Amino acid sequence: MATLQAVIPRLESSPAIITPGAASVSFSLLDRHVKSVRSFLASLGLRPQSAIAIALPNSLEFAVVFLAVTYSGFVAAPLNPGLKQAEFEFYLQDLRCPVAFVSANESEAVVNAAGKIGKFVEGGHVKMFTIVASSSGDNDTAVKLCGIDGNAIIGNDSKAKMPEAHADDVALVLHTSGTTGRPKIVPLTHVNLTTSIRNITQTYGLEQADRSLLVMPLFHVHGLLCGFLAPLSVECAVIVPARFSASSFWHDFVEHGATWYTAVPTIHQILLKTPGPPVLPKIRFIRSCSSALAPSTMRLLEDRFHAPVVEAYAMTEACHQMTSNEIPPGVRKPGSVGKAQGSVSVKVLDQDGLEVGRGVEGEICVKGGNVTKGYRNNKAANDTSFTKTGYFRTGDQGKMDEDGFVFITGRIKELINRGGEKISPVELDSVLLEHGAVAEAVSFGVPDEMYGQEVQAAVVVKAGVAEDEGTEKQLIEFMMDRVARFKVPKKIYFTKEMPKTATGKIQRKHIADLFFPRPQARAKV
Repeated sequence: MATLQAVIPRLESSPAIITPGAASVSFSLLDRHVKSVRSFLASLGLRPQSAIAIALPNSLEFAVVFLAVTYSGFVAAPLNPGLKQAEFEFYLQDLRCPVAFVSANESEAVVNAAGKIGKFVEGGHVKMFTIVASSSGDNDTAVKLCGIDGNAIIGNDSKAKMPEAHADDVALVLHTSGTTGRPKIVPLTHVNLTTSIRNITQTYGLEQADRSLLVMPLFHVHGLLCGFLAPLSVECAVIVPARFSASSFWHDFVEHGATWYTAVPTIHQILLKTPGPPVLPKIRFIRSCSSALAPSTMRLLEDRFHAPVVEAYAMTEACHQMTSNEIPPGVRKPGSVGKAQGSVSVKVLDQDGLEVGRGVEGEICVKGGNVTKGYRNNKAANDTSFTKTGYFRTGDQGKMDEDGFVFITGRIKELINRGGEKISPVELDSVLLEHGAVAEAVSFGVPDEMYGQEVQAAVVVKAGVAEDEGTEKQLIEFMMDRVARFKVPKKIYFTKEMPKTATGKIQRKHIADLFFPRPQARAKV
């Protein structure tokens, strides 16, 4: 069993990371930068398996910090740099992060959050650092570490012995939203990561001649595993722009010789609406994952870009990929997420954990070296999420055909899947209920052509609240100050009474069916 360090090349002179507008970094230079940061981490005297927050955008800096943290036996905790202060407070405290790396330009929210939760972590405060990579000419780069005050850290080449990771160590922790509202911690070990990397590279036949254009964020398992780590493991260079931009996508793709990319359907749809390059490059394949891809969108992509589109099925708890369609001349089935790949075992089970027949609907369940051993500090969730035989229950309803191809037919869980972003409706309910004018709130997902699902909500206003208080505009602005933009409801409906079952329970699906797609902002029910 290998650690992540063992599967990422280190001594090759071939390009590893290409940053548009900056010098490329070879595998050997990348390793040199990683060693420098590892040496600095060793000087901090952290406990083994300490969680280190990485609130950085897609960049060489993110790559260096992530690899340094995981190689050293610490736990990487990537966080969306766009989170609000309250969200940073929750994640930093939940993970007890003694150290955080932040962007010098976007650090206010996380710095303020760290100041409030310091008493909960080792040492009594969160140590904050920035890291900047700059070109030093001749396709070389230099990496500079700074304190949060901007002052450079001198002597980061510490003589302290650099700790080493073990295969069973946790390498990565991510949060996944649940129907209970509180996000669950998903610990992923080096074995989970290296197994998933191997499965992905085998599925698509990735090799050194390929180049990946990264369009997914590195704080998501999709971008981190499939768009970044898997290509690196086979000496495939990764092109890393700071963020996805439709206007620069094709320039970067052609300029740096990309051969494939992986993305959510939302990004595919944006690219279909964007003018392509004067001469279409040869694209070996296009991968789609993290949200359902409509067969019509698949056909449009193939017709427009003259490349095979392969849809895959993944989730955080499985360290990303579980199933995938195959690269030609292998089989692809529109509407299917493909079949189990590599060492993954997929079964469709009934409520008692027994396998159902082919073509019969049940819950899609998975097992393999890529799957987490369980949520951290959450026995209740683990008891309900794993079968007696060790299969993980995905919460997705589906069926398997005679060829082993999986078709997802619905979601058992209530999570909202907006363009691959999994959103807990209970979390949004709680935020809405913090507003003084709201008596009841129910958030739900509705079909959306661009994102697969969009967030909407229904609320009951408290008695005696004036007509101009608690309006849709006010509630949306209230939400925007407290949660990331992608979680904010696109539309809010108003009702005098929230429909409930005979036992007093609110069923989100019924609420969604009741209000969507009513055109008026205040539907009186």
